[in-house]
Amino acid sequence: MTISPVIRLHPDDGVLIARASLPPGTLVADGVTTVERIPSGHKVAIKPIAVGEPVRRYGQIIGFATVPIAPGQHVHTQNCGMGDFSKDYAYCADVKPTPNFDLPATFEGIRRPDGRVATRNYIGILTSVNCSAHVASLVADVFKKNPFTGDNPLADFPNVDGVVALTHKTGCGMTQNEPLALLRRTLGGYARHVNFSHVIVLGLGCEVNQIGGLMEEQKLAGRLRAMDIQEVGGTRKTVEAGIAFVREALADSNKVKRESVPVSELTVALQCGGSDGYSGVSANPALGAASDLIVRHGGTVILSETPETYGAEHLLTRRAVSREVGEKLVDLMRWWDAYTEREGAEMNANPSPGNKAGGLTTILEKSLGAMAKAGTTNLVDVLRYAEPITKKGFIFMDTPGYDPVAATGQVAGGANLVCFTTGRGSVFGCKPAPSIKLATNTPMYKRMEEDMDVNCGTILEGEESVEQCGQRIFELILKTASGQPTKSESFDFGGAEFAPWVLGATM
Repeated sequence: MTISPVIRLHPDDGVLIARASLPPGTLVADGVTTVERIPSGHKVAIKPIAVGEPVRRYGQIIGFATVPIAPGQHVHTQNCGMGDFSKDYAYCADVKPTPNFDLPATFEGIRRPDGRVATRNYIGILTSVNCSAHVASLVADVFKKNPFTGDNPLADFPNVDGVVALTHKTGCGMTQNEPLALLRRTLGGYARHVNFSHVIVLGLGCEVNQIGGLMEEQKLAGRLRAMDIQEVGGTRKTVEAGIAFVREALADSNKVKRESVPVSELTVALQCGGSDGYSGVSANPALGAASDLIVRHGGTVILSETPETYGAEHLLTRRAVSREVGEKLVDLMRWWDAYTEREGAEMNANPSPGNKAGGLTTILEKSLGAMAKAGTTNLVDVLRYAEPITKKGFIFMDTPGYDPVAATGQVAGGANLVCFTTGRGSVFGCKPAPSIKLATNTPMYKRMEEDMDVNCGTILEGEESVEQCGQRIFELILKTASGQPTKSESFDFGGAEFAPWVLGATM
């Protein structure tokens, strides 16, 4: 079977997507041939588009022609830009019952004493401030596995996935309102995270983010061990005390056993990074199909990266279970508009150079593709950054578009697994949650096969449908949640990527 050199995503689209690099003279539609080279994953016009006329992809507006565009021309930043247009939020218009499966799928999880279910079993070392970061790392390094030599200080504790220090760049010199509350909400979420069996938090002693205040505000008393370097007596004594804590915790942590649990115990963070023109065609829709399966089995999925929903939020408000939920999302967009204006930026600055090289022209186009990760089920809640997740189903969490910051918020909220789509390539990890990498295209998958878990380029090549690929992703999610290591885990990624959102001035 001959596969078309282009992909049509919607009957109303005025552009098609190049399946591979197309030379001039390639027939792409009836009576339309390319008049210039169209890079792989980029757009080619199939009808005349006048100046100011909308450019449509997915049947939605992704920008406006800045110069006349002729059929066969490459459509990108040289002739397509942002513009204002009205959006019909139509709150709740597309809400529909979610058909749950009669026999929910299961995975092998770790049931904690409080009833929650973990997918991994780590001992965590958190820091209240950057000043204690190195000390935390010194403690964790004593127990660190070497992914290249195979040396493993935890060989006698096979049920412990590791000891991880999660350090950050703030905690002092900050204003004591929302910036401090946001940091504490993030640290509190990690301190309570189900994938940690034991947690110690290290501080310096004089920082703004006092451990006592953190524990009181986040109700962490009795949940963790706390130490201040100044009080303990300096670096050496604190490291020794930290090592002693971990050694004491290891035997207890190693007692865990996996058991069959329902998919309703899964909370999956949906992420994308290094996106390209194929992201919204292959990996994101396939992850969306897997997301629908998770929700139909009673589980939870979290979409975030608010700036990368900009311009497409009206499609989510239609799926909101109530007007209140939909309006919370719209309010977030207004906050981001004001925030970027105050900082002298604009929302369309979001597509990175790599995104643009991969074929994404505007934030509108990127947002429409990114939203596909969330599938088709109802939007049941909208949360602040790192806010605890209390509902099942499809959740939206406010985060920046920067992947490490966004994923940190999702995991703080309770995600016990991350699915991460990428077109340009990513090597991201997010301890204590495992991170599954989904490649949008086969060439990148083959270049970075040691880092990619799933090749969704099979969709582009006609080897499987979006739904079939989604089923494959869903099955891998269950295996990963049951303990099968991901590619990023094989390289021990996930500690350095901890990145709480930093708001406000540094004083």
